[in-house]
Amino acid sequence: MSRARTFADLATASEAGSLTSSNIIINGDMSVAQRGTSSTITQIKTVDRWGVSFGGSLGVTQTQQSLTSGSPYELGFNNFIRAANTSTSSSTTSYIQFFQRIEAQHIANSGWNFKSSSSFITLSFWARSSLQGTYYAFVVTDDGTDYYRSKAFALSADTWTKVTFTIEGNSNLTINDDNGIGFTVNIVPHYATGYTGSNANTTSWYTLVSNDYMPDFAQSWSESSGATFDVTGVQLELGQVATSYKHENFADNLARCQRYYFNITGDNTDYAGLMGYANGTSDVRFSVKFPVPMRANPTFAGTSTACRMDAADDSNEFDIDELAIERPHTTSSPSTINLIESAADGMTAGQGGQLEFRADSGELEFDAEL
Repeated sequence: MSRARTFADLATASEAGSLTSSNIIINGDMSVAQRGTSSTITQIKTVDRWGVSFGGSLGVTQTQQSLTSGSPYELGFNNFIRAANTSTSSSTTSYIQFFQRIEAQHIANSGWNFKSSSSFITLSFWARSSLQGTYYAFVVTDDGTDYYRSKAFALSADTWTKVTFTIEGNSNLTINDDNGIGFTVNIVPHYATGYTGSNANTTSWYTLVSNDYMPDFAQSWSESSGATFDVTGVQLELGQVATSYKHENFADNLARCQRYYFNITGDNTDYAGLMGYANGTSDVRFSVKFPVPMRANPTFAGTSTACRMDAADDSNEFDIDELAIERPHTTSSPSTINLIESAADGMTAGQGGQLEFRADSGELEFDAEL
């Protein structure tokens, strides 16, 4: 092969996104799970940035699982997310999907000319189902009018299959340059007939008509007791080529996830490392330093009754009954946020100390998910 031909091929590959593109998807290898590894609740409850949405009387357990063999494992994937059917449903409103919502600015600044039909991004992922059949993936824009683009893919039972979905731009799409939802990726084990029909297609962008998100499913995952569906290795990149997965180290992956969710956990008598001071007899304030700036000011939740203020020389301990965000600020790094507690009595203004968990369930959660 001539050197000129080599350079030409490299240029073509670069234009296709195989050399310079990065993965727009966060935690596509399913390795980070700050919230835990198992949940029976819908939405983002286990693997970071990945939600499992389900309804219509369908019961599902979502879990982060380990890989020890198979094609994805041989390519460097050690984890996957699984949805397991724990309560079957024949309802016409039953559904289940994996999803990741993407910040609009991450799409707007990706290099994809989303208004041009000659500009492309490519979605790829590994999927496995216990039930042989034809499944669907779809993307949707979330700014302006919602536009959908879907693709069918076939799976053999209990067999990992790599799926590739190349997506062209369209002049009707609107994606803002901001930190709101701009684009959502969905991988769908099941939509019942209340959400499917002939108005959907798998060849071009479309707007939703008669609630027909996609064509009818030939098989019914929702009526198959114990059915499972697994996903890993999700990548969304510039160009028409599905390149090798862009593996990253765990610390970098975790930091990308912490833009959307950050938690502090502890167990009995475990110090959280949050320094605070008493602002009065029943008012103590702690400062939280976020590892990275969060996407937006977070909501706060936590097992506040599992915490106490350990003051002075350990001789003074004050139970905390309520925690709430005060003076949120997340737009710079390092970012801090104050937690104010207003129920404990007996402290002295100016008294210093730190937050201590007094139960194994102790947790402080800061959520800025889309």
